[in-house]
Amino acid sequence: MTKLSVNINKIATIRNARGANNPNVVQVALDAERFGAQGITVHPRPDERHIRYQDVLDLSEVVTTEFNIEGYPDTRFMELIKRVKPAQATLVPDPPTAITSNAGWDTITHQSFLKDVVAELQGYGTRVSIFIDPEEKYFEPAKTTGTDRVELYTEPYAVQFTKNKQEAVNPYVKAAELARSLGLGINAGHDLDLHNLKFLKENIPFLDEVSIGHALVCDALYYGLENTIQMYRRQLEI
Repeated sequence: MTKLSVNINKIATIRNARGANNPNVVQVALDAERFGAQGITVHPRPDERHIRYQDVLDLSEVVTTEFNIEGYPDTRFMELIKRVKPAQATLVPDPPTAITSNAGWDTITHQSFLKDVVAELQGYGTRVSIFIDPEEKYFEPAKTTGTDRVELYTEPYAVQFTKNKQEAVNPYVKAAELARSLGLGINAGHDLDLHNLKFLKENIPFLDEVSIGHALVCDALYYGLENTIQMYRRQLEI
């Protein structure tokens, strides 16, 4: 079964726009779990423009599904993981000024660095996933880092999907099969939505987890959060 982890960064963005505590990020996370989310994802950034570090601490006290913390493994991120010990830490190569994640790790160039980071995080009892492009050359080096999983960066899939969905998914199927042959778990995320998620799942039935935030929150404006989470869950129940 592929689990749905709901990224609540956009909820924090809405809250921060007014400076108060509406919507309440912690309450939304609890409600998302109650509505069927099988995990909660956050991506705290150094400028705290959406999820704040205090949010992560508050959420760690109440999240009962899989808590996934994404981020670049700088000193503050590593200290946060050490303190919270979430179910999963997803490593992304974002610079501090990035609006959103837009590329996977070059696991060849950064193999030594990632190996040290992965070992430290696993020492806290946290599963590690590395955000990665669907290019074969990055997978064996990823395996060498000791990571538990890779997360396929799916924006290129989403962009190509509207033009030719089979061509869009082919490199992801190939990459996922390679990852599986190496004994790596497989997550996926970025620009997945109600239009393209089912096709990805049909072609990669052994996906462990998808993390979805922006599209899910946008859909919730029309369908409501509970209904939207159930709609996304149904795309994965194949």
